[in-house]
Amino acid sequence: MPTYHEVMTTDLSKLADAADKWDETAGKFNKLEDQYKRDVHGITLAESWLGLSARVANDRFTVTLKEFQGAQQEAKAVASILREAHTQLADLRGRVKAVRADAVNDGMRVSDQGVVAFDTEQLSQSARTAYTHDPSYQESGRAKAAEWAQRLDQAVKAVADADDGIRVLLEAIVLDSDFLDGTLNGFNRKPTDSPYPSLEEAGKAANMPKDRGKVAEWWHDLDPVTRAVLLQERGDELRAAGVMDPQYEWRSADNGSGAFDVEEPTTHDLWLLARAQAIAAGGDVTGEIGASRNMEHYLRATGEPLMLDVDRILHDESGFRSEIETLHISENQEAWRQEALAEFSKAGGDRTVVVPVESQALGRTFQGDQWFHAVGSHQQNVSGTVTVSPGEGGKPDVSLDYQVNVWDRYNWDAGKSTNFPGGVVIPDEEMGRLHKVGFAQEFDMRGSSSTFTHDLNGGAAPAVTPADPGREGTRGDVSRGDEENR
Repeated sequence: MPTYHEVMTTDLSKLADAADKWDETAGKFNKLEDQYKRDVHGITLAESWLGLSARVANDRFTVTLKEFQGAQQEAKAVASILREAHTQLADLRGRVKAVRADAVNDGMRVSDQGVVAFDTEQLSQSARTAYTHDPSYQESGRAKAAEWAQRLDQAVKAVADADDGIRVLLEAIVLDSDFLDGTLNGFNRKPTDSPYPSLEEAGKAANMPKDRGKVAEWWHDLDPVTRAVLLQERGDELRAAGVMDPQYEWRSADNGSGAFDVEEPTTHDLWLLARAQAIAAGGDVTGEIGASRNMEHYLRATGEPLMLDVDRILHDESGFRSEIETLHISENQEAWRQEALAEFSKAGGDRTVVVPVESQALGRTFQGDQWFHAVGSHQQNVSGTVTVSPGEGGKPDVSLDYQVNVWDRYNWDAGKSTNFPGGVVIPDEEMGRLHKVGFAQEFDMRGSSSTFTHDLNGGAAPAVTPADPGREGTRGDVSRGDEENR
């Protein structure tokens, strides 16, 4: 990544010079083409050479002739990229200069290395004295300097992304695009324009974070056209990497039973443990599969997060499906549609765009015994993308792809009680006791459903239709999650 100093001092005119050289190279290949066509390829067309050998030679010489033509096309494409690089990098460097100027006008000092600090030299004598003796004034100065440093870093990063985009496009433009043209890794005879809106976007598109936790932020920062290009080229890979993950940051609403393993167990605690183990085992018999799974995970005392099978919950809970359809999709779909159509229009109305969307997370409670005992109250939302593509008759096609997300904390709150199958009522404090003595441990739960699609062109109401989750939910049912989550 180029530094601030490099961005400000690099001679960009060399890019324009290099583009001229590549155009000259294309002209030289054109001369070679003319010579080859006249002195070599033309021999196979003369009446003095006939027969099988002439036809074979003509085929081979034609391949070489087209390579000379391809070399010209490739050289011109490289020149075009370099000229675009000169234009865009100059513009982006102008933005860096503008941010620096605005920072200085706002009382900052920016070093040649791009370090931003509050400039006390710009203060009057009385203001400087006040700054020296007022910690809150100093803190506000440091905070403002940090804000300007972040803006400057973002402007420099845009240059770095464009610089990386140059590399990406140059690497792509020199690849042989036709495997049947008679050559192996020959010249690119049919170079195409970059599908990305800018070099900056090409660079950003090539640098998806490896950390899943940062993928959604990267995805939201891309241009709508860039997202559409990426989904077209690598849709399954990107969805698996987490581009549809919600940006909502869930936090547990309470501390549950408090600290883990802080008290010595008693004989009574051993009895509580045996009862909890019996409840977990009985869940499979009574059909409380989700509750059984979650209780067993609690009793493993690892504290590791557990992935919820949201597809199965959707299949089992009609009320949950209804909440998703009405509270999250119907409530937001028109606003999402209008937002995506605005981006489509901004992109020219002739290119597919993709806009990430997400509903507000709501606290709800499952009503069916199965998932009420397994999860109970939880946070839910939907996240996904709205795609707008050019349609027939000038009317764009608009569709929503989304997933359903659920979060909760498996814990036990003093003062509450839980009804278990068989009419057993157990105070939460007793179940939470197992956490305090280290026999069990509370944990976070979250999960996301499969991807569903809803047509936003007409007025049809959304309908969440999860597939049948499969087997009956026995211990061997893969829908119950990985074994380490058991």
